[in-house]
Amino acid sequence: MTTALRRLRNYIDGEFRDAADGRTTEVVNPATGEPYATAPLSGPADVDAAMAAAEAAFPAWRDLIPADRQKVLLKIADRFEERAEELIAAESENCGKPIALVRSEEIPPMVDQIRFFAGAARMLEGRSAGEYMDGFTSIIRREPVGVCAQVAPWNYPMMMAVWKFAPALAAGNTVVIKPSDTTPASTVLIADIIGGVLDELGHSRGVFNVICGDRDTGRLMVEHKVPAMASITGSVRAGMQVAESASKDLKRVHLELGGKAPVVVFEDTDIAKAVEDIATAGYFNAGQDCTAATRVLVQESIHDEFVAALAKAASETKTGAVDDEGVLYGPLNNANQLAQVKGFIERLPAHAKIEAGGEQIGEKGYFFAPTVVSGLKQDDEIVQHEVFGPVITVQSFRDEAQALEWANGVEYALASSVWTKDHARAMRMSKGLDFGCVWINTHIPLVAEMPHGGFKKSGYGKDLSAYGFDDYTRIKHVMTSLDG
Repeated sequence: MTTALRRLRNYIDGEFRDAADGRTTEVVNPATGEPYATAPLSGPADVDAAMAAAEAAFPAWRDLIPADRQKVLLKIADRFEERAEELIAAESENCGKPIALVRSEEIPPMVDQIRFFAGAARMLEGRSAGEYMDGFTSIIRREPVGVCAQVAPWNYPMMMAVWKFAPALAAGNTVVIKPSDTTPASTVLIADIIGGVLDELGHSRGVFNVICGDRDTGRLMVEHKVPAMASITGSVRAGMQVAESASKDLKRVHLELGGKAPVVVFEDTDIAKAVEDIATAGYFNAGQDCTAATRVLVQESIHDEFVAALAKAASETKTGAVDDEGVLYGPLNNANQLAQVKGFIERLPAHAKIEAGGEQIGEKGYFFAPTVVSGLKQDDEIVQHEVFGPVITVQSFRDEAQALEWANGVEYALASSVWTKDHARAMRMSKGLDFGCVWINTHIPLVAEMPHGGFKKSGYGKDLSAYGFDDYTRIKHVMTSLDG
């Protein structure tokens, strides 16, 4: 007996619609490896319709006073809380994530982030108005940029959608957002929530639109003439393609791309505490996090003790079904990602040693064991490139100078951490580490008030914080003569 697949649809100008040409793609639950829904495979007509809706809704949304946009965002946050169980179920099916962790680790931060940007809507900052030339007064206007084309990733589809739409809407922009083709369910549900709030408060539902599709759909969005800004969270390759496409008509671009976070552990560290925190930060969400603590550099005097403790922690880390108790992470997101992680392990050099894990587990789904690999060198593939899986690598360093050289010796520059009881060393390392975030004696906590974003091939622009809000605004100088 064949179970009918659920039908997901685009959300354009307040209506749920199939793709104009009727094309669909199957959506697979990574915990089972089986399809559970179909989603539109949107083409040019769908992108045109979504952009037209966002463009038509923009003037009225732009001209709202900030307090009115704040009311909308606060109401959206309330609805997220009220419909939390629906969101949790959708995201768990989307990604195979443990239900308990989505409930505790994703819903509260998302609600908080929406409320933060609701407040930011009323904190438009600029230089003080004044006379900077005799006889003239200058003022600064901070304005929305316009329609924003946004592409969200599959590792945190629900939370990354919030990181994109919340600052954009708060600043007065309208939005067309595309979830990953493997994880559209929670974003379609978000559209239902936001559309309901906009309708309830008397605003055009064209302010927020969702179109499902693949890379070609995303390309059509970025190349479209309507958006003034393109925002993507994704791979370095995807970011480069977006930047190239956007350059043709000088769109603004906001890129949050890959990471290869160094975790620098000095010999004065509390090993047991560091191992516990690093294992959690490395394996959480199956290591599918651009900031994951998966590249550990340990001072040589404690290397062996640290590796043994980390391997033990890996063996005690549990992965499994969404409703299993004590599970830290679920499956990898899709078959391609599973193949990528397995490929890194299969290509390990002879000098590498698998201390724990290293294999796919389970008879169905895309589960991979918590893995520790030691004996690695700085130029090894697995050290230089993002695995995006539950694989922690360990290198041994001699001194502070070598640790800093190796930590910075990758093309990514998103996040990092340093573990030491020496305050002066921590300050030197935080200065020297060439990453957008440096944690000290912790790894991975984020707060709405602080920026998240990297350098180098990790992209540019900030998520979260007032800096992330500013990215969705433009600056206008207005000067008036005092003579007239």
